[in-house]
Amino acid sequence: MERYESLGLVGEGSYGAVLKCRHRDSGRLVAIKKFLDSDDDKTVKKIALREIKLLRRLRHGNLVNLLEVWKRRRHWYLVFEFVERTLLEDLEQNPSGLDLNTSRQYLYQILRAAAFCHQQNIIHRDIKPENILISQGGVVKLCDFGFARTVALPAEGIVYTDYVATRWYRAPELLVGDIKYGKPVDVWAVGCLLLEMLTGQPLFPGDSDLDQIYHILLFLLCFSIFTGFQRS
Repeated sequence: MERYESLGLVGEGSYGAVLKCRHRDSGRLVAIKKFLDSDDDKTVKKIALREIKLLRRLRHGNLVNLLEVWKRRRHWYLVFEFVERTLLEDLEQNPSGLDLNTSRQYLYQILRAAAFCHQQNIIHRDIKPENILISQGGVVKLCDFGFARTVALPAEGIVYTDYVATRWYRAPELLVGDIKYGKPVDVWAVGCLLLEMLTGQPLFPGDSDLDQIYHILLFLLCFSIFTGFQRS
């Protein structure tokens, strides 16, 4: 960290913190993710190593760029390009939703990022507004690959954990405990994001898994009634 000057805390999570920093020689702004003591906590260590491994493989204009990695005093440090804001911040500043053109531009880039990951046989599993970075020029970058993983082949018989994705963006198969899901869980999350960008409100704001399922079923019921009226 001696090569970088800390400019403040960007965010904190269950597994570490993200700092905005400046490289002392070049002046380049970066975001440095510092994981908690990963040697003592197997979960943190697994998440850190998984993110490092996947991001070294994934290079795309709509994915956050991992610049360097090091370990010091039992902590992993990941250095990323600095991107100015998140989609969550945009939504907080626009409580009635984003304009249609902006939503289209963001959606196109989010889909490009997800499609590229899926082409590499990787599912993100935690697509949400906080994990969508947006530059001043409007370039979208998908970030935080701590829950991402490679999709197993059916013949391998590997099962996944069902506790991934923030609840509001969690696909129904995750809510009911399915452990053999795939790429559609990312597509569901992107669909939730689209409606939130257009309205400014989360589509399914459940306060528990059961309440989340209730919101989804209520939406489907209302949608079927509405489309039934439209046809008649």
